[in-house]
Amino acid sequence: MISGKFAITLHILTLLSKFPDDYLSSDFIAGSMNLHPVLVRKEIANLKKNNIVESKEGKNGGTRLLKSTSKITLDDIFKMTFDTVTLGFSKNKPNPDCPIGRQINENLENLYEDINQRIGLQLSGITLEDFSNKF
Repeated sequence: MISGKFAITLHILTLLSKFPDDYLSSDFIAGSMNLHPVLVRKEIANLKKNNIVESKEGKNGGTRLLKSTSKITLDDIFKMTFDTVTLGFSKNKPNPDCPIGRQINENLENLYEDINQRIGLQLSGITLEDFSNKF
């Protein structure tokens, strides 16, 4: 299902791109997003796992980018936050005797696969640098 994880992650990375030499605290980042710092730290943990950021603890600790913004595409960010976009399936198992019911999930899966390919294609042409230059 679609969630705000991509937007949150992109916000974090865009903010970090504006302060390339600084370690930004999760409180500072959360303040920019008007979110609880725990939610920010959860997304930062995912970015660390994907070797996009590094963090250090302590009074002057925080997080900063490890990779150049020109080397990170929005598709990279998308794939770090979602395996795929799914708009959902019916909670009930469709009636296999119905001509629609027996094929609806298969056709939805094909539709979602096409959507994901198109999203990936469009996002792969935009770097974090391109996006952050809008600010």
